[in-house]
Amino acid sequence: MSETPRLPAAVEVSALVRQVNTQGGFATVIAKGEADAGTILLLLCENGQDQRVYERMPMADGSRGWHCAKRLDSEDPQSFHDWLERRRQQDRDLWIVELDIPAAERFIGLSV
Repeated sequence: MSETPRLPAAVEVSALVRQVNTQGGFATVIAKGEADAGTILLLLCENGQDQRVYERMPMADGSRGWHCAKRLDSEDPQSFHDWLERRRQQDRDLWIVELDIPAAERFIGLSV
């Protein structure tokens, strides 16, 4: 099975930011990674609430799909921010992009 060519990370991030901003949301790059092959983590929220992080993970069919990797625990919000910082320290090529808009999952092809 041949893998679908991947967009450069910088192009994908730019497109996501433009789409969210065009739809009236707020999108920003928190951490800039490697322009071509960097991994992308998306911090999704609505008005700063219900923060969750999505990343692409390998699927059973060999493709890569978006998966919710972490949710903010309101009882321990610092652990969420610590987790993000550890991920950034582990992978200097990592992009962290915040998409603050209702039903943000729609921008990565997931239904809410």
